[in-house]
Amino acid sequence: MGRGGPQAAPYDAIVAAAAGDAIPPAWIEQLKTGGRIVAPVGVDEQRLVVAHKDESGKLIRSGKEAVRFVPLRGGIA
Repeated sequence: MGRGGPQAAPYDAIVAAAAGDAIPPAWIEQLKTGGRIVAPVGVDEQRLVVAHKDESGKLIRSGKEAVRFVPLRGGIA
């Protein structure tokens, strides 16, 4: 889990429907500059993270509402 899909990258958006303990680095690498990630993050306490990739390649996070999603199985390796 968390390896993304490098064969079709870069992506305009990545949306997760299961919560992991962090946003996988592969997702950030495969996200297009200006692209967005929306994902629940956390184990016991989850937050919905909305983030975009800036011109320098850094992920800028915003929106951190409390949510409850099913946990991601298999980790984010």
